[in-house]
Amino acid sequence: MIVIEEVGPPATVQDLGRPGWFDSGVGPAGAADRGALRLANRLVGNPEHAAGIEVLLGGLVLRTEEPATVAVTGAPAPATVDGTPVGHACVLYLEAGQVLRLGFAQTGLRSYLGVRGGIDIAPVLGSRSYDTLSGIGPPPLRTGTRLPTGPPPRNWPTIDQAPQPGFPDLMEIQALPGPRDDWFTDPAALFTGYWTVGQDTDRVGARLDRAGGPPLERISTAELPTEGVALGSVQVPPGGQPVVFLADHPITGGYPVIAVVLDADIDLLAQARPGQRIRFRRTGAI
Repeated sequence: MIVIEEVGPPATVQDLGRPGWFDSGVGPAGAADRGALRLANRLVGNPEHAAGIEVLLGGLVLRTEEPATVAVTGAPAPATVDGTPVGHACVLYLEAGQVLRLGFAQTGLRSYLGVRGGIDIAPVLGSRSYDTLSGIGPPPLRTGTRLPTGPPPRNWPTIDQAPQPGFPDLMEIQALPGPRDDWFTDPAALFTGYWTVGQDTDRVGARLDRAGGPPLERISTAELPTEGVALGSVQVPPGGQPVVFLADHPITGGYPVIAVVLDADIDLLAQARPGQRIRFRRTGAI
């Protein structure tokens, strides 16, 4: 059992999501940075889809009620166990009663805590993830939340620490133009100059502000009939500030999608914090 003693910015339980429910109006949700959650699970010997904790920026404090094996990946939040600094993206062995504290990451946006056996709460529609848009799944963590862990898997991790890339000052994000790029006077403007991540970015999407380059201007002020939108869709409201859809995105929308970010770059974009500079790179390959 893990007991949450403090929460800073929002922290939620996440696994790899609940695909397959679009026809019921439910999106997949799941970890915003899927690679970071997979790495945390691999470090502690879990299947990659096991549920862990997604922490925005840091500030989480937890106490173990029994021995636990954990790992913290993603945004490199400084961590201590009973006040002693410990490494990032490495295997940590906690005794009963020990306290793990995450400080605030200086780069990146989301850290992930994996625990051997996974967070063992009841799944909803096949997933233990919290969807911030629909409210489906376990509620965000708060002081006093108790999280059971599952039985440890048989396979023990064979690595003590995993290298993780840093987060660059300028993120290069690959995007495939369309399907509604013909709604813009100059769709190439998306790929010209730079964008910065706005203050209101969340698990639903990252809103971008123009940092240098021409604006995105629509040919018409009319709206599309509602249509499906995918993870990574770059949707442009009438104001011209694009929103890149992330893990908890709506499954339909009426604004034109000028491009779609490649799946390979979604995890990197999920780590973009407000003020982060973004440059889109055009690609023709999915």
